[in-house]
Amino acid sequence: MDGLKQRLVAQALAEGFDLCRVCRPGDVPQVAERLAAFLEEGYHGQMGWLADRAHWRGAPDLLWPEARSVIMLGESYTPDTDPMATLADPEVGTVSVYARNRDYHDVVKKRLKRLARWLIAEAGGEVKVFVDTAPVPEKPLGEAAGLGWQGKHTNLVSRDMGSWFFIGSVFTTLQIDTDPAENDHCGSCRACLDVCPTDAFPAPYQLDARRCISYLTIEHKGPVDEELREKMGNRIYGCDDCLAVCPWNKFAVEATELRYHARDDLVAPPLAELAQLDDAAFRARFSGSPIKRIGRDRFVRNVLYAIGNSGRTGLTPVAQNLCDDPDPTVADAARWAVKRLADAANGRE
Repeated sequence: MDGLKQRLVAQALAEGFDLCRVCRPGDVPQVAERLAAFLEEGYHGQMGWLADRAHWRGAPDLLWPEARSVIMLGESYTPDTDPMATLADPEVGTVSVYARNRDYHDVVKKRLKRLARWLIAEAGGEVKVFVDTAPVPEKPLGEAAGLGWQGKHTNLVSRDMGSWFFIGSVFTTLQIDTDPAENDHCGSCRACLDVCPTDAFPAPYQLDARRCISYLTIEHKGPVDEELREKMGNRIYGCDDCLAVCPWNKFAVEATELRYHARDDLVAPPLAELAQLDDAAFRARFSGSPIKRIGRDRFVRNVLYAIGNSGRTGLTPVAQNLCDDPDPTVADAARWAVKRLADAANGRE
């Protein structure tokens, strides 16, 4: 249909997206082999769902065989302050930028649905929308569509927007003009690899999720290996280090969506306050936030690791109060924190 691509891009921007590109579902033939190698190494850790649906994730043209085009959308969530600033304050927690306000899944999905309805009204066809909740290889598709390229940290990087943007997709049975794939522009830069506190990158373009702080604080259930606890610092939900140091962020576009701007209470939340949350208080505080999905126990576990790493003996009573917590992982984290603080007080660290 004449002009459909141009009207689609214009409508996507009107809906609040910052980038709109198109590829074919079969434009990522490399994914199946790379995913198989990732799983073979066990890099996925406890994320069994990656293996369970690998046949779809490795071949998006099998996920919905009738689809002819994939519309890839990008939306900025660039912070307006230094996301690593709180790492220097041991008495507060550091929360990943994307989780400092509303859950982006809800915001992006509503935009995708509005765009999909517009497309049906404009040109017919059928559509399916996805945002990080289905076996869709969004980052490779984003690269194939020209949104950006997968950098050495495996995240998508854009020449227009840097590292700070969410990705969503609309699969459609319509045949829409495609965009050229993006080339790799990392060059010899190693900033993202060298900054990682836990050495989670076995090699450039490879991630061992089992050592990634984002994985450990969000996906990993149960106690974290003690060797890694010390490296987590005060990161209590996610980690932005590899994103924050990318030099391409000089082109980042500040988020216009107010629901992505940080809530005041999540910029530098006091660890002592967070550790005292019971289940009801946790759910009330994080209603509408992506943090809510990990539950109180895992969250407080993370907070206690941060307390143990703080070196602040004044936080010892906070940890002591949780040494007999009903959740065994929380109790273990509390006892570890008490010991770490005692060692710090006695100069044994």
